[in-house]
Amino acid sequence: MKNNLEKLRKERGIKQEELAKELKVSRQTISSIENGRYNPSIILAFKIAKYFNKKIEDIFIYEEVEK
Repeated sequence: MKNNLEKLRKERGIKQEELAKELKVSRQTISSIENGRYNPSIILAFKIAKYFNKKIEDIFIYEEVEK
């Protein structure tokens, strides 16, 4: 799943470590989400959206893969 997390974080001028601390996750989790290696739980996705005052769909972009 693609996302705008890194863009939003950089616009606010915060480091991965700072965001991780606010969300009570590891910096590696933030890095993995930003790089598309990890999809957050729905609870974490809501926390991220609330932190940035955005809707989940404004941060995470679901693209259906054709079979």
